[in-house]
Amino acid sequence: MRDQNPYEKLGVSEDASFDEIQDARNRLMEQCSGDAKSVETVEAAYDAILMDRLRMRQEGKIKVPERIRFPELRIQSPPKESSTSREQSPAWLQNFLDQPTMTDILLPGAWYVGLSTISIFTGDQLLQLVLVVGIGVSVFFLNRKEGRFGRSVLLTLVGLIVGLITGGLIAAWLLSQVPLMISGNQFSTVLTFVLLWLISSFLR
Repeated sequence: MRDQNPYEKLGVSEDASFDEIQDARNRLMEQCSGDAKSVETVEAAYDAILMDRLRMRQEGKIKVPERIRFPELRIQSPPKESSTSREQSPAWLQNFLDQPTMTDILLPGAWYVGLSTISIFTGDQLLQLVLVVGIGVSVFFLNRKEGRFGRSVLLTLVGLIVGLITGGLIAAWLLSQVPLMISGNQFSTVLTFVLLWLISSFLR
């Protein structure tokens, strides 16, 4: 075999990076497995290249990476924080918001559409009973998600209070502006059902 320099023996160029030299050495070592002479040749070429790089570094021609000179100090860099995790919403918001399936949206919606229809067409006689049923529906669907009954009741009560107060204020203002086909109590009940539907579908 004709005389080759260490780079030719490993099959890399003289300006190859350390990773390329390392890969070439590992590949040749696998190919030469069982052939002691070939293994010795590859190791000798690899050592010669490292010595050549060290000499060039001492002459100021290249800078040898720390991981070549001090492999025992090599440590893995910590994983980079993904941009996705930084862009996520705050933890307190994630504890409240849900990503509902279509079933989680449609089932409560069907219940509240039915209860709203009953509220509108039966007058004020059954409003209290219908509200009680609406509260039960909200508690049921909220509790079904994570099994946190106390939180389900609390969110439902907040929605009920906000809905009735807001609905009453809006209804009083509307009645002073235009005549409505339904009473203020009926309007407040329907608005409350809309709010309870949003809570039971999109909160948890």
